Amino acid sequence: MKKMLLILLLSFIAFPQEDIEIDRDPFEDINRVVFNIFDEIDVAVLKPTAEIYRDYTPKLIKRSISNFFNNLSEIDTIANQLLQGKFDLALQDSTRFFINTTFGMGGIFDLATNAGLERHDEDFGQTLGYWGVPNGPYVFVPFVGPSTLRDLAGYPASWYLSGNFAIDEADMKIIFTTLDVIETRERLLAAENLIIGDKYEFVKDVYMQSRNDLVLDGEVEDEFLMDFEFELLEDDLPEN
Repeated sequence: MKKMLLILLLSFIAFPQEDIEIDRDPFEDINRVVFNIFDEIDVAVLKPTAEIYRDYTPKLIKRSISNFFNNLSEIDTIANQLLQGKFDLALQDSTRFFINTTFGMGGIFDLATNAGLERHDEDFGQTLGYWGVPNGPYVFVPFVGPSTLRDLAGYPASWYLSGNFAIDEADMKIIFTTLDVIETRERLLAAENLIIGDKYEFVKDVYMQSRNDLVLDGEVEDEFLMDFEFELLEDDLPEN
């Protein structure tokens, strides 16, 4: 759930373009139409809601909500670590999930990170890339956001494993999904000053760069991506 929503909301955050090779965009005309529609939805609904959430929600509560959704996504990460043969990381993140779920009140408190267990992030799109499946054409999908045909094929499994199987009531799924969207959008507000130029092109570039970085486990160093991550982390620093 978390990864899919992050991908959706990253569609409104972009970085300066670099001279890198990216996949062709044979569906650019329809991609741009869908992108513009969702950009308008973000400006009219998501961003104002995220700003209200930022301004009126205590920081401790926001941190707890982030921890909760991160903990739900651990199951997806563990499954894909096993599929990629990363058994040591799968064991570590299984330990993280056990600690935070059992002693961290369902993941509200991230005790595992405090104990030195680093959090990782894997999904089925990354697993397909790990085993050599090419990206395929770039697509911008309604209610999903920027993607490729390869990553799109992995969404159903990752969406299911990111906590959705544990929520039986339809109303509760709607509430949790809405809260996840708002929480994620709020964390991206700080990085909006990085948006310049043709937003559609930059969204495509940052998506392709970030996915390549994830598939290669961070072995590709990207200055703009690091700046973006720093902007997000700044908001989590203790206040003086």
